[in-house]
Amino acid sequence: MDALPLDDVPAIKVYLGLPLFGKRAEAGGVEALKRRQASDFASQIFEPVVVGAAKELPAALKALRAMGCMARDEKIGLFGFSGGGAAVLLALAEHDVPIGSAVILNASTGLSASIGAYENATAKPYPWNDAAHELARRTDAVGRVGEIAAGHPPVALLIVQGTADATLTPRLATDLHAALKSKYAARDAQRLQLILADGMSHNVTAASSIGDLRMWTGDWFNRW
Repeated sequence: MDALPLDDVPAIKVYLGLPLFGKRAEAGGVEALKRRQASDFASQIFEPVVVGAAKELPAALKALRAMGCMARDEKIGLFGFSGGGAAVLLALAEHDVPIGSAVILNASTGLSASIGAYENATAKPYPWNDAAHELARRTDAVGRVGEIAAGHPPVALLIVQGTADATLTPRLATDLHAALKSKYAARDAQRLQLILADGMSHNVTAASSIGDLRMWTGDWFNRW
């Protein structure tokens, strides 16, 4: 909310917390997350947080409609950072809610990408199992570009990626953009954009990066 107030976007903004984080953290906070991570990253962290966030969207929209915040046929815009970006991509692929536009920032492109980041951070190999492989398939954005780009017109998607992101590297974003580009018809090419932000790190802490991000995000939502 502090980083992206989006005051220039004439819409109702709703900031949804990820499951198990922030005010939704379990008793024990960070230590509880570490225990989950040590138990099984895929089933204890990625699935409840990322898949869980995407699954919560229909209920969130139902509540917004009940409060008179949106009409039944209105589409929403989504923003997601890191694991939240993976949740946005999954929501785009599964089409459980009507989405007109989306912005993802330094996003995981699925379980495989997140496990790669986990392995790099911990220097420990992840013990894959059948359930994790299936979850990886379901959440692989590159593998589901046909579903993400489905619809007429397809979702207007802005991919913002920091070139200095050592956690989720720029290759993830460029590969996703290249795969999606092949699915967007020429008439819809402007609805897909990749911004490689020079020098931006994963957590986007620099004031200049925040300013650029606010401008890019606000302009995208206003345009689409």
